[in-house]
Amino acid sequence: MLSGYSISRSSTIVITSGDKVIASNEEKLEGTDIKNIEVLQNINKKAVSGQMVHVHNTVSSPKHVFGMLDQGQNYYIYVYLPEHAVFETTPRKVFYYMFGYICLLLIFQMLRWRTDQSYQEAQLKRDKLYQESLKEAAKKAESANLAKTEFLQRMSHDIRTPINGIRGMVEIAGHYKDNPVKQQECLGKIREASGLLLELVNEVLDMGKLESGEIVLESRPFHVLHLVHDITTIVEKQAAERGIEIISGVPSVQHPCLIGSPIHIQRLLMNIVSNAVKYNKENGKVILSCHEVRFTEDTAWIEFTCSDTGIGMSKEFQEHLFEPFTQESHDARSTYNGTGLGMAIVKNLLDKMGGTIDFSSEKDVGTTYRITIPFCIDHNAASTSEAETSDEEISLSGYHILLAEDNLLNLEIAEFILTDAGAVVTKACNGEEALQLFMEASPYEYDIILMDIMMPVMDGYQTTRAIRSLDRPDAKTIPILAMTANAFAEDRQKTYAAGMDEHLTKPLDTELLLKTIAKYTPEKKAPMTP
Repeated sequence: MLSGYSISRSSTIVITSGDKVIASNEEKLEGTDIKNIEVLQNINKKAVSGQMVHVHNTVSSPKHVFGMLDQGQNYYIYVYLPEHAVFETTPRKVFYYMFGYICLLLIFQMLRWRTDQSYQEAQLKRDKLYQESLKEAAKKAESANLAKTEFLQRMSHDIRTPINGIRGMVEIAGHYKDNPVKQQECLGKIREASGLLLELVNEVLDMGKLESGEIVLESRPFHVLHLVHDITTIVEKQAAERGIEIISGVPSVQHPCLIGSPIHIQRLLMNIVSNAVKYNKENGKVILSCHEVRFTEDTAWIEFTCSDTGIGMSKEFQEHLFEPFTQESHDARSTYNGTGLGMAIVKNLLDKMGGTIDFSSEKDVGTTYRITIPFCIDHNAASTSEAETSDEEISLSGYHILLAEDNLLNLEIAEFILTDAGAVVTKACNGEEALQLFMEASPYEYDIILMDIMMPVMDGYQTTRAIRSLDRPDAKTIPILAMTANAFAEDRQKTYAAGMDEHLTKPLDTELLLKTIAKYTPEKKAPMTP
């Protein structure tokens, strides 16, 4: 029964019946009286059936054992093992466990070290990027400050120069008050200097609006050929002074009636054409043309071409042409009265419109610009072209005009232009007074109203809305023209939203003012008689 139970592997097993050992895996114990076996007696004394006990032998070996006792029907079973056998593998196991623990601890520490190292590297990288971004921001701030300082220095020079010219010519004209020829010469130079100052203000304001993203493009009908004609007419006066010939190319436009932002198109084309005149040679030529490149059902692509025989540009400067304040020659501002903003404005406006610009230029030969802009086709435009505006002078004889203007100097200028053209003018110094005068007048007594926008008591918008809301037959139909220094597209939109018919900007263009008045009261348009 006990064969195969090794003492070293399975401990000592003893089966007794009565006082005798009847079987054991330790053969020398068989037949021995249990009274002669100390270990069995000690286990018998302490043991509880099925539980292991620790006993100490005083005589026999081993001295210390772990044993247990169990009882069958006619026999007892003793099992015991020396204490040293129980703990024989414990040190080795403890060593293995410790070794494994240390290995795990080392692996954990290594992983932790690698994680910390990665974190530190990432943190160092973030810190480096942050430091670089700070340096870049500081560099940009410094560059912006330098640009601002340079801008103010430029503007200080460019604004003071025409102002100095205007004031100086006033002094000279006052000195030669009995010499009409000299006075006319001074007046011409004052007009030229004021035009330069206006151009500078317009360019600075346009550039500021474009860079801040506040520029608002219009979407209204216009005739592209009339627009090009108007630009040519304006520039011809400037070109004639230097003997420069403006040549209008034969237009090839199938859809001249378009929808877009004509005020901005005129602005960018004026910058191109005026540069072609400004940087041209004496007795040179400027060729301006436009043609329709292609079209779809609703869109037409118009290409404007401007070629000149001017001073041209070097290859190096062409790379910086569209940067603000860039001029190839350091004396360009003095020689040509340039600000270096015109082409930057052109590029920004074209980007807003979805247009493109390319150019070719050769030093001392000339420059050609090609501008392509997509426009919506105006399908609701009249099939017949508008009649060309007559070049004859316009008489306002018989007109009764209500003029609302709070600035006394502007009021005097506008009154002079209107009365000099033959009109009768009723003046109002604020919006409320203009409204009262209109209400007190009989219907159709006034032919047209010229309305300033920024006025005390009631501004031009409020006054126009109040007039349009009156219960009288002419309230809805009388032409109201805005006459204001608010010159941006969003200002123009506000005037139309308030109920005004047209938007004229200050400083007033006498010819444009008279033509606009005649346009809205055509039955009273007639040539002035000598």
